Amino acid sequence: MRRMGRPGLVGMAARTAVVAGTAGAVSHHQQQKYAAKDQAAYDQQMAQQQAAAPPPAAPAPAAAPAAASAEDPTIAKIKELGDLHTQGLLSDEEFAAAKQKLLGI
Repeated sequence: MRRMGRPGLVGMAARTAVVAGTAGAVSHHQQQKYAAKDQAAYDQQMAQQQAAAPPPAAPAPAAAPAAASAEDPTIAKIKELGDLHTQGLLSDEEFAAAKQKLLGI
């Protein structure tokens, strides 16, 4: 004979399993929904940052070798002497004498 009223042990276990399964499915769905929403917000934020970022600076143009060859040879020699002087290979007197010789003074 079947009892009326409260469900038995098997009925209670089945009801608990259904409730737990439903809760798990809803929780999983909510996690996926929030993850997709967070990813969309992140993508939008990255797009805004990239749009606001200044473009990368262009590299500085290299000095043209043609400009150096078009320069007066006397000036080029004086620059060369200046480099030797700053390196300490020429003394002040030697630098001044070589410069005067190049300028024809």
